[in-house]
Amino acid sequence: MEPMDIVGKSKEDASLPKATMTKIIKEMLPPDVRVARDAQDLLIECCVEFINLISSESNEVCSREDKRTIAPEHVLKALQVLGFADYIEEVYAAYEQHKLETMDSLKGGKWSNGAEMTEEEALAEQQRMFAEARARMNGEAIASKQQPDGDQSLNS
Repeated sequence: MEPMDIVGKSKEDASLPKATMTKIIKEMLPPDVRVARDAQDLLIECCVEFINLISSESNEVCSREDKRTIAPEHVLKALQVLGFADYIEEVYAAYEQHKLETMDSLKGGKWSNGAEMTEEEALAEQQRMFAEARARMNGEAIASKQQPDGDQSLNS
């Protein structure tokens, strides 16, 4: 792994949003505890390293199963292999919560499970969506060309 050049930046550009990480660090500590900037930077680097470690092992687990896509089960197995078995239950609970929140935010749960749609149906839906986007883009481009140079607001 490449050494970190700047906090959260490496030759591979692996990073985490510093402001978000700082907020998480502060939320995890009592309000009267302060964290030195160097300590925050070190914690962020540790998080990046941890994510790289879990990702790498998840990829190994995935490869051993002759799969091409890392699934949540691969991540859980990676945690087990790397000695983080104590966290598996909590990680799985967070994953289940994320699935529930994601399902609620999608229109009618239509995209909650890829098994509901065949590959052909998904391709047809993708093509339809591309066509709609192209039509909107072309329609907006035509509308903006027809307006005078001084007023180029989009009518939607």
